[in-house]
Amino acid sequence: MPLTLAVARERAEGEFRTALVPETAKKFAALGASLRMEQSAGVPSHFLDSDYAQVEAVSGLEAAYAGSQIIVRVAPPSISEIAAMPEGSILIGLLKPYESKERLAALNARRITAFPLELLPRISRAQSMDALSSQGACAGYQCGLIAAARCTKFFPMLTTAAGTIRPARVLVIGAGVAGLQAIATCRRLGAMVEAYDVRAAAREQIESLGAKFVETGVSADGTGGYARELTAEEKAQQAEKLAKAVAAADVVITTAAIPGKKAPVIITREMVGRMKYGAIIVDMAAESGGNCALTQAGEHVIANDVNIHGPLNLPSRMPTHASELYAKNLYNFLSPWIKDGELNIDWSDDVVAGTLLCKDGVTVHASVKQALGEA
Repeated sequence: MPLTLAVARERAEGEFRTALVPETAKKFAALGASLRMEQSAGVPSHFLDSDYAQVEAVSGLEAAYAGSQIIVRVAPPSISEIAAMPEGSILIGLLKPYESKERLAALNARRITAFPLELLPRISRAQSMDALSSQGACAGYQCGLIAAARCTKFFPMLTTAAGTIRPARVLVIGAGVAGLQAIATCRRLGAMVEAYDVRAAAREQIESLGAKFVETGVSADGTGGYARELTAEEKAQQAEKLAKAVAAADVVITTAAIPGKKAPVIITREMVGRMKYGAIIVDMAAESGGNCALTQAGEHVIANDVNIHGPLNLPSRMPTHASELYAKNLYNFLSPWIKDGELNIDWSDDVVAGTLLCKDGVTVHASVKQALGEA
């Protein structure tokens, strides 16, 4: 019996991406996999059922999952969706492993082998599988567009018959993949851009995009390419230096996040109070608490005449390309273990072992166990 890979329609509110696109469907079929997809699952991403020539279209979640060995998806499944998964099947997606103890318990109850791509090791071999990076690029791009659309000033300098218009000043905080894309997008639109990151290595990347690095004297290089948490003294020093840059900006875009933890508060209420009248904050970290103390997830609030945006699920605003990138990440993760329609995973492989959340009814990822309080 050939390996069956299943995809259901994403049911989370505001989720328009899909885990399988026509291009990757062809590639999985070439490996001998049998593909099954719930009808219209690709439509929110602007892929029609007729685009998936190699895929069997079925009606309903249960029909999509029935008898499948591998399930790929974008957003974490609900408890009822987990109940529809075949016992012992393999689940791969952006599963938010640190978020819900109940979801993890439901996966273990059905002996699901789960691979949250958020846990992917930050090693060079895994770059083509890195969904956080691919979706972060989409999010950073969207932040730049939101900022430009909401700003009361032109981003570029304009010379007109009525005189010269000076460019808007943008400050980007956080220079990971999302932050760098936000910098690049704002620069393409013509804004004057400054940027800051606690990782010293980010300075060269920021300057290579034509932005000015904000020097605070604080460096917090951590493991795996992420920043470590700052000490109280470092936070105070950072805030003092950043406050001046924030006060001078027309737009502030924040992208700082720590996997599995609440987003660090970088822009305080006092800093907002010193910002220009009508200035804008676009807080990409709104879903994990926000980098601004006044951010409300999913809301646009006005405080001290500053507009603070807390957008959610930014990659889903451009679902076609976001889905194409994400589906390629999934294919690159799975394809080494599929040959002639059979799945043969090397459980000792660094990428596999590092991404594995649970297997055979047991949670195996140490940091998730600790974060969720499992014995």
